[in-house]
Amino acid sequence: MQSQDVAQRHTPAHSSPVVDVEQAEAALVEHYPRLVRLAYLVLPPGLGRSRRVLTAHALVQRALPRGRRQTPVIPAQSSGRDGDPGYAFVRLQVVRTALEAELPLSWNAWPKRAQLPPLLPQVWGLKLFPRSGGADELALDQRLAALTGAARAAYVLRGLERLPDGDVQRVLTAAGAEDPDAALAEANGVPAQYALLGSPEFDPCSLQARPTDLLRRRQHTRAALAAAAALAVCGVLIALPDGGWGPDGAAAPAYAKNPAAEAALDPGRLVRVAPTAWKSAARTDFSVWPARGALTGDSALLRRALAVWARPGGSVRVSATPGTQTGGPAGPPQLLYAGEVDRARVVILYDGLRIARYAEPKNGDEGAALDFARVDGATGAAASALVLGRSDGNVRYLTAPWVTKAAERDLLKPGAGAMDLDLTYGVTAPLDSPALRPGTCTSWNVLQLTGPSGTGLSTDLGELVPAHLTTGRPGQVHEASGDAALRTWAPYACSLSASRAAGVSSVNAWAYADQQLPEAGGTASWVCTRAETWRGEGSLALAQFHTPGGPYGAVAAKGAGVPACGPRDPHVLAGVLWKSGSGSWYLLAAGGRDTASVRTTGGVTADARGSRLTVRAKQGAQAQLTGTLEDGSSLSGLH
Repeated sequence: MQSQDVAQRHTPAHSSPVVDVEQAEAALVEHYPRLVRLAYLVLPPGLGRSRRVLTAHALVQRALPRGRRQTPVIPAQSSGRDGDPGYAFVRLQVVRTALEAELPLSWNAWPKRAQLPPLLPQVWGLKLFPRSGGADELALDQRLAALTGAARAAYVLRGLERLPDGDVQRVLTAAGAEDPDAALAEANGVPAQYALLGSPEFDPCSLQARPTDLLRRRQHTRAALAAAAALAVCGVLIALPDGGWGPDGAAAPAYAKNPAAEAALDPGRLVRVAPTAWKSAARTDFSVWPARGALTGDSALLRRALAVWARPGGSVRVSATPGTQTGGPAGPPQLLYAGEVDRARVVILYDGLRIARYAEPKNGDEGAALDFARVDGATGAAASALVLGRSDGNVRYLTAPWVTKAAERDLLKPGAGAMDLDLTYGVTAPLDSPALRPGTCTSWNVLQLTGPSGTGLSTDLGELVPAHLTTGRPGQVHEASGDAALRTWAPYACSLSASRAAGVSSVNAWAYADQQLPEAGGTASWVCTRAETWRGEGSLALAQFHTPGGPYGAVAAKGAGVPACGPRDPHVLAGVLWKSGSGSWYLLAAGGRDTASVRTTGGVTADARGSRLTVRAKQGAQAQLTGTLEDGSSLSGLH
C-alpha cells in the first residue's frame, strides 16, 4: 500500500482470474521489455542465445488471454505493475510457457507450443543475441544454467520481480512446477546478485546481430532460386492465353523506361528551396525547408537514396508509420537534408505527403534503412522538427528554418526550467529520448522550440516526426509551454508511452473537471489526453485521475478510435474506484462542465445531478456509467 490515494488490487498468483484482454494487452505493451527479460532468463540455456532471444519474444507475444472478456470495469487506481491483475496474468503465462519449453518431447503426447521453435518472430540470415556483459554476468549465467527451470524461475522472480518467497511459491505452483519448495531451496544455492539481472547481458530487447553460415545460405539460396524460376516458367506456359489482356493489362513491362520514374531517380532534378523562402511563403510547412547538411552535393549518395526509395533491396530495413505508403515518389522529391549523423550518412526527402529518411552506415554497404512518415497537412509547430537519428538513447533533430532557439525540458518537472541545446545549421545537439528508454518512467524529456510565433513542445514517440503537445479544451487548444500548461501535463507525461509508434501527430491534455474527495481527502483532478494521428483515424483518448500529492495520474478509462474528448465531440465521462484513508471504497465519476447528470448501474446503482458523482462502493465493483448533457442528449462513459 503506497498511500491513501492509491488502491491496490491483489490477484492471488495461484488463481486464474478473468482478465479483460485489453487490460492484459495494456500491461504487456507497457512492461514488454521486462517480460521478455523474464522469459529469457527462465528459458533453458541449452537453446542457445539466439534462439532464446526469439523464443522469449514469442512467448511474451502469445501471453494474452484467449476468449476471456468481461463487462468494462471501473478500475481501481494502480501503481504500475503492483496489484495490476493484467500484468500478473501475463507474467504467469510467460513463466508457465518458459518452464514448458524445458520439458522433454514425448512420443506418446503432442508437444506443447513452447517446446517447438517459434514461427514468429523470426529473423532470416541473422543471429541475434544480447550484448555481452562482464565477468560477473557470465558467472551468474553459468550458475543459472546449472539450475532446473523451476529454480531459475524462482531466482528470477525473487530478483527481477522482487517477489517474496510466498508469492514465488504461488506463481510456480500456478505455472505447473512440480515442487516449488525444492525450487526455492535450489535457488538459495546461487548468490543473491539480483542487480546483475538488469544487465544488458540479459536484455533480449537490446541486441547484436551477426550473419549465419554465409556459404551454406548461398548454396540454399541458389537452389531455391533455380527451383522458383523453373516453376514460374511452367506456370507462364500453362496460363498463357491465346489473346486478350495479360495480367497487368496495358501496363508497360517492368524493364520498360518510364520518363517520370527516371526523373524521380535523378539527383540533379531534386527540388531545392532557397534558405529565405519561408519568410514570404503563405504556409510554414516542409515545402519551404531549405536543403541543409554537408553532403547535399554528393550526387552518388543522393542517387543511392533515391534508388533505394524506388526499389528497396532485401537487405534494406523499411519502416513506416501506420497508414503510410512506402512506394516510390511520383516525381522528383524535395531535398531537406544530406549529411553525416553520428555513425551514418543520412538523406531526408519530402514528396508533398511523406517524409522519407534514408540512412546508410559510414563504413560498409550493409544495414541501410528507409523510414517513412505521413505529414500531409502539417504546418507551423507540426512542421518544426524531424528526427535525424537516434543513438545511445539520444535523439538528434533537424529543425525548421524559422526556429531560433532549441531547448530540452523534463515534462515531469514543470518548475525545473529548460536546458538550452546547441543549434548548428538547424541541427540540435543530442537529447535524451523517452521513446528509447525501457523500464520505469522517472523522467520524460521533450523538445522545446522557439520561433517567430512563440514557443512550443514536441516529444519523440519513436517516429520520424515528433508529436506536438498542446493543452486546452478541444477547439481552443494552445501551446503547452506556459507555466499552467506545464503543470497540467506533469502528472500525465508518462501516459505518452501509450502512443508510441502509432503515427501520432499531436497530443492534447485537457483538465475537464475537479472533484472533492470524500472524508476530506482534498481535490482530485480529471484530465483527458487525446492523441490525434496523421491518418485521421486510430486516435486514443485517455481519461486520467490525479489525487492531491500523487506524482502520477492513473488511467481511469480509454477509448480508441472514438470522437470523445476531441473537436468533434468535446465531451467525456469516466469513473474510478478510490480508497479513502479510513479504508472505505468509493465510486467517483466526473463529466465535463456541460454534463447535467451522471448515473451508474450494475454493481453500483446511483445517480447525481450535475457533472460529478460520489457514492460508496465495494472493492472490485463493476459498473456502467451514463450521463445526460444540458441539451438533453445522452453521454456514455469511456471504458
